[in-house]
Amino acid sequence: MENINLNRPIIMYMHAGSGNHGCEAIADSTLRLIYRLRKESEFPGACTAYPVILVTNSEAQDRKYYLKDLEDMGLCVIVEEKHIDRNFINHVLYYGWRKITGDRESFQRYRFAPAFKEYKAYKQEGVKPLAISIGGDNYCYPEMVQDLILADNVFRKRGFETILWGCSIEPDSLKDKALLQDLMGFEKIFARESITYDALLSAGLSADKLVLRKDPAFELETQAPEKYPEGFIPGKMVGINLSPMVQERESQPGITMECYKNLIRYVLDNTDNNIALVPHVVWAGSDDRKPLGELYKAFADTGRVVMLEDAPAEELKGYIAACNFFVGARTHSTIAAYSSGVKTLVIGYSVKSRGIAKDLFGTIDGYVLPVQELSNPQALVEAYVNYKK
Repeated sequence: MENINLNRPIIMYMHAGSGNHGCEAIADSTLRLIYRLRKESEFPGACTAYPVILVTNSEAQDRKYYLKDLEDMGLCVIVEEKHIDRNFINHVLYYGWRKITGDRESFQRYRFAPAFKEYKAYKQEGVKPLAISIGGDNYCYPEMVQDLILADNVFRKRGFETILWGCSIEPDSLKDKALLQDLMGFEKIFARESITYDALLSAGLSADKLVLRKDPAFELETQAPEKYPEGFIPGKMVGINLSPMVQERESQPGITMECYKNLIRYVLDNTDNNIALVPHVVWAGSDDRKPLGELYKAFADTGRVVMLEDAPAEELKGYIAACNFFVGARTHSTIAAYSSGVKTLVIGYSVKSRGIAKDLFGTIDGYVLPVQELSNPQALVEAYVNYKK
């Protein structure tokens, strides 16, 4: 982003809300990066003249955690998108309109209307605004691609230059001509790992359009806890993150939970480390505290397992940084560990985990266990014991 003109209005979109602390980490670190680059440039006045408009799925979530502090500092203005599914009459009207006219973008125009209204306060004639899609890893999910394409088109038709930030894309998905056409429409695409970068090059995107850059969350600030909970001994903890999303992708039902339980049992029986259970997403429909709660219940009587409370991304990174080993399912929980120099084992399911590990270590062997391939109940124990120093 260092070579992007930031002296103009900016909207960051496709932010799902801070209840997913990976989303929070991307928004947090990106806002701080834009602020720093503006201050270092020849147009530092853009810091105050054009606060970044952060359009979010949940204003309440963002103001609960650290993004509110960034808003108070003037780095952004938080604006919640409209939710058409929460307004029955509008939903029916827009559905009817789309059915009659074939206007598939109408839902997205409704969704982002509050952001465009806010943008009018900073709009200047002759200044081309910038829209940054910060949901780059959403391209890993086929069910989200159509909405992503429609959203991008809405911003382009409003005159915005668009950038795709921190993306990971499965190479096979680039056979989709509609997706490829959408990607061609971005001024710049920042791929966060080389598997995606190479796939985009092979699919015909110009090298001038592509930038290989680490996920911005690698630069997330670390907030050390003021006080560690009972049983949390800095430097003597194995951090554990498990997500419902990973469990849904296992080929053998129950194998992921069995592997995690076997690993915890091994650590408690064979080392003097304690266990820290770290939730990184706390959405009602995908709450890490549910599988982690099952793990806590299974080992609570040992007195050596700590279930961490929900906290902002920077604080969670502080806990993870205090571990000596980390096993994670959520990509950004593992990024917090990687960027803190903590030995990290990933339970992965997509190009995200494979690509990041490949770039860090040159291979995924010994660093990533694809959940779809889990069949051995001792797989995590063996990977932990054999982890490459």
